[in-house]
Amino acid sequence: MPWKQDYTISDEVGLADADVQWPAGNRCCLSVTIDLNLAAGPEGLRAADLTNSISVFGLNEGTDRLRAALQRYGIKATVAVPAAMAGILADTIKSLKADGHEIAAAGLKGEDTSGLDGAEEAGRIALATEILTDATGQRPRGWFSLPRQNDPYSVGVMRSETIGRLIDAGYAYFGNGLADDIPHYWVSDFAAKKALLALPYYYHFDDQFFMMFPRNGTGLEHADTLFANWNAELDAQLKRGRHFNMTLHPYAVGWCNRMKLLEDFLERLSETPGLWNPTGSELADYWTAAYPAETHLDLEPSIWAEYGDSLS
Repeated sequence: MPWKQDYTISDEVGLADADVQWPAGNRCCLSVTIDLNLAAGPEGLRAADLTNSISVFGLNEGTDRLRAALQRYGIKATVAVPAAMAGILADTIKSLKADGHEIAAAGLKGEDTSGLDGAEEAGRIALATEILTDATGQRPRGWFSLPRQNDPYSVGVMRSETIGRLIDAGYAYFGNGLADDIPHYWVSDFAAKKALLALPYYYHFDDQFFMMFPRNGTGLEHADTLFANWNAELDAQLKRGRHFNMTLHPYAVGWCNRMKLLEDFLERLSETPGLWNPTGSELADYWTAAYPAETHLDLEPSIWAEYGDSLS
């Protein structure tokens, strides 16, 4: 079980492999996230983020190719969309929904809200929810704070206070928790056991960290390493009977040579028996019914202590 430090305010005891069961006797859960957030920094989307050549490619050819590949192999995804992009993505969102994918919120502008006061953050959550509800005809149930291109550890700035506000705003799940490789509860209030379901995420299965060329001018890309990571992790999670997740960015994986690697892996997924492929909401509904927080949130007092002279 991966580390939980800084992602709950207590020590939550996770489920052993033998205790994880999936619907209809399936062996493993497969989750796919499409991240449409193009914010280049913690301040969130700027006009320049939407008009550079890589972004334009990602929102057009890249998204079209990725959507077609998922449709060809019958794979469902959860699409994380900053609410501020809903207007320019109206047709894309409609098409993705028609294919059976779920539209979730990636913040108002894909920004880092950790420096905002409570009222401002709650207001942005409410506004993002309203915009996406109007755009899709359905209230978003999932909230994502995925790492951004030039801010790769931004997921770590999520606060328990934010989780509490998402609960108050009616969200069913937080889309990218680093604390376990199966769904788990992010506790915002230990005494009250107030918690929100968090779905698994890990950097090693996110395409953007392996496909930075040509955007960042590295002169190198490591799509083959990503492909190896996906295959190795799928093997491991099938053996253990837990959960496999992958995160895709159309601006990154949508290039022709990279799509070939992705399609090879999607073909493997489509031919692998015992894989359950829900959207984020479908996974959240199953998990909270099968493993409700009231009976399965096993908390122990935190071992973490703060000291006045600590550098932590």
